Amino acid sequence: MKYKSVIVTRKGSPEVLKVIENDLRAPLPGEARIKIHATSVGRTDIGYRKGELSFAPKIPFVPGYEMMGTVDAVGEGVTNVAVGDRVAALIGHGGYSEYIYLGKEHLVHVPTTLDSAEAVTLILNYVSAYQMLHRTAKVKAGDKVLIIGASGGVGTALLQLGKLAGLVMYGTASRSKHNILTELGALPIDYHTQDLVDVIHRAEPNGLDFVFDGVGGEYGKIGLEVLGKGGELVEYTPAPSGPGAIALLGWLILVNLLMLPNRKSIKGYGISALYRGNKRPFMDDLPVLFNLLGEGKIKPIIAKKFPILEAAQANELLESGQVTGNVVLLAPALL
Repeated sequence: MKYKSVIVTRKGSPEVLKVIENDLRAPLPGEARIKIHATSVGRTDIGYRKGELSFAPKIPFVPGYEMMGTVDAVGEGVTNVAVGDRVAALIGHGGYSEYIYLGKEHLVHVPTTLDSAEAVTLILNYVSAYQMLHRTAKVKAGDKVLIIGASGGVGTALLQLGKLAGLVMYGTASRSKHNILTELGALPIDYHTQDLVDVIHRAEPNGLDFVFDGVGGEYGKIGLEVLGKGGELVEYTPAPSGPGAIALLGWLILVNLLMLPNRKSIKGYGISALYRGNKRPFMDDLPVLFNLLGEGKIKPIIAKKFPILEAAQANELLESGQVTGNVVLLAPALL
């Protein structure tokens, strides 16, 4: 029996994504075979495909940073899941596929009542947002925050979870996306036409408590300018590769040293590094988010759904810059 997946054949534009066939095999001991229901298309997928990020998988590879699906078969020694269970996993790559094989230690049960397209967005984007807010920044009600890149998948998750936490929020986005930011409880700032520093200084003369930067580059420096004394910049942009990465690291170290007298600080957040070091926080936080989704307290914004094997078109849409929220790939039966 065969199954299909989408691979990156070389570095480049979405056209380098090609559909291939694979042999469906039995799972190995300690492994589960999962029929994938949903995965998302994210900025890290694009960075890996273009060869712009460190730790990119070796080409050829199947993109897709997270997945949810149904256990189709289990190998010897797998007792935490059974055939027919709905499960989710943070995988780094491998989601653009009809099937995947994963070790039992990566699997989290998904409530049967949740919509697959909504649930899959929680695995990367919402867990990232939740951990930045509550594990990295440790926000409290009334804190004043800026989200740079507020209209994307992580940005909208930060807004929804920030609203639940009682934060005063500002967010950057192009003018056409301001209505979404307003609905989610943030004051929108148009980074094309407005002076971000001036807007924040007028609104918050004492500066902000936290800035969450998902864009990077000059925006990290701007984020530091709008922080108040004791404020914290949380950088969650994917790590670039090459000389630029070394320069960025050097800049962050230097700025941290310079900011010490003003008691401002910079922290980096990367879900993969945390997951590799200790899976427990992820395993604890994802069920919390599943509960919030089931209770209607969060509602992922899904810009577009595509069949899994139409990943190239989905990548093209995300790269267009016209997306608010998430782009999701689904098994055809779920469309």
